[in-house]
Amino acid sequence: MLRLVLIQPQIPPNTGNIARTCAATATPLHLVGPLGFEITDRQLKRAGLDYWPHVNLHQHDSIDSFKAVARPGRWIAFSTKGSENYSKFAFQDNDWLLFGCETSGIPPALMEACDARVYIPMEQKHVRSLNLSVSAALGLFEARRQLGQLV
Repeated sequence: MLRLVLIQPQIPPNTGNIARTCAATATPLHLVGPLGFEITDRQLKRAGLDYWPHVNLHQHDSIDSFKAVARPGRWIAFSTKGSENYSKFAFQDNDWLLFGCETSGIPPALMEACDARVYIPMEQKHVRSLNLSVSAALGLFEARRQLGQLV
């Protein structure tokens, strides 16, 4: 089963939107702290609407506590520093899709621990990155498409 992981997210509406995507696809969502907000944040709850009861949510206080439970499966880092186009990467059913903090991405030590690093191509070189919730949806749906999990 694919799993989506947010490393130290900072913006509540992004996390709420991603939670909604995870609810719609029955994808477990792992939040790795420290978070830039409280899980009870009004903006977080608003973005996730009334779908929160349908989110398979796992919280980890730190990267180390996440690492202790995040196997088996490959860790796939989504990053502007990735070396392989995400649409050409061959996803597997037990992959963990990792997305970093909106302002700083995935910490270097965790990036090094990943099994693969992929990027989402952008034509405009002056645009540094896409919104976190857009990137997570693109990555998750591409992996699901490849695995025949789109209904």
